[in-house]
Amino acid sequence: MTKLRLAIVGAGPAGIYAADLLLKAERKFDVSIDLFDHLPAPYGLVRYGVAPDHPRIKGIINALRDVIDSGDIRLFGNVRFGEDITLDDLKHHYNAVIFATGAVRDAALDIPGIDADGSYGAADFVSWYDGHPDFPREWPLDAASVGVIGNGNVALDVARVLAKHADDLLVTEIPANVYQGLRSSAVTDVHIFGRRGPAQVKFTPLELRELGDLRDVDLVVYDEDFDYDEASKAAIASNKQVMVIDRVLQSWRQRPSVNGTGGEASRRLHLHFYAKPVEVKKDAAGRVAALVYERTRPDGQGGVEGTGELREVALQGLYRAVGYFGSPLPGVPFDATHGVIPNHEGQVLHEDSNERVPGVYATGWIKRGPVGLIGHTKSDAMETVRHVINDQGSWWQPADPSEQGVLDLLTERGVAWTDLDGWHRLDEHEIALGAPAERARVKVVDRDEMVSISRGE
Repeated sequence: MTKLRLAIVGAGPAGIYAADLLLKAERKFDVSIDLFDHLPAPYGLVRYGVAPDHPRIKGIINALRDVIDSGDIRLFGNVRFGEDITLDDLKHHYNAVIFATGAVRDAALDIPGIDADGSYGAADFVSWYDGHPDFPREWPLDAASVGVIGNGNVALDVARVLAKHADDLLVTEIPANVYQGLRSSAVTDVHIFGRRGPAQVKFTPLELRELGDLRDVDLVVYDEDFDYDEASKAAIASNKQVMVIDRVLQSWRQRPSVNGTGGEASRRLHLHFYAKPVEVKKDAAGRVAALVYERTRPDGQGGVEGTGELREVALQGLYRAVGYFGSPLPGVPFDATHGVIPNHEGQVLHEDSNERVPGVYATGWIKRGPVGLIGHTKSDAMETVRHVINDQGSWWQPADPSEQGVLDLLTERGVAWTDLDGWHRLDEHEIALGAPAERARVKVVDRDEMVSISRGE
């Protein structure tokens, strides 16, 4: 019987779902799957992109663990595509490859002053508080008033972590350096800016409700944002999610802190709707001094338009959470405008001709852009996997399809890869670190330490 030797690059939800769906799919050939990731630990975005105080979302790891623990997939962590293993190497050992590398960089926000000192991409901050091994161990938190630009869940995550007291995060897996950094934070006010109105935001109700439960943090909304147009009223009446979001926001209008005029908490989290950022002002030293935004209004079609009215909020720090952006992979076509691998339903296409690249596929955010929730990745992977199965006639014909061949290659190159047993060792180590404080785990941050523990060195 024919055998498909498949490489999947990226061990986050997209890659793991693709592996699972292929193993379960109806097909007329056997399958052997190797899963590669540049990090020593699997789970990608769920481990390094989801805020530590989201145990429900992190629970997705349980489903992912079942897949990689099934015994049908080999895991190769700490293997960098383009450095430790190349596309030519994959062609030598596999019939096809699926790229599931996600998107880890911040999308750009092209407004004057965005390059000010103290202006950051939200993704970098998320990587810091999630203990990503390839990011600095320290983060500057010396600003009292901080802005967050965005109306999605990442913006809420960033704002919540900035506003939340560090001691309230001690029950989570945050590393010691993150706790110490947040504990020393000078923040008193966090401002969220979004150009849409309350009925058009991209938050999920769960994320929004969590803000209202923060200890010693006043939620501040402004009455002027709730003069709804007919399109907003229709959205609230017809969409259950929008209805819940409106209900939460309306309840906050009853709090003493409404309009920023009251409240007794030591920190405040302000939500500014109909606020389109237009400029970041700098002080004499080049640091963030203020955000200038244009007040918008409903356009009657569910969108917004500018009013010409400019407002200014004094800030000392700013985070843009306006979306993620994919990164190019050596030897793989890349659409630099959209930050994705050009493809048709997961079949990778040449940049210049739109012709198919045989044997090369994509799934997840590197395929369709960083939109949708983690669960959407499953249907996305199904589409790609269907093509992998049906494209048998154009698979690569590898010179050495043996499972041993890849092991020999990595050994020859001196790559200190981590495997599934190694991840289990690291997993158990992190759980043990958390046990004395009755925490689920404490995350190991240092890459070398992760590798050493995983390899039993």
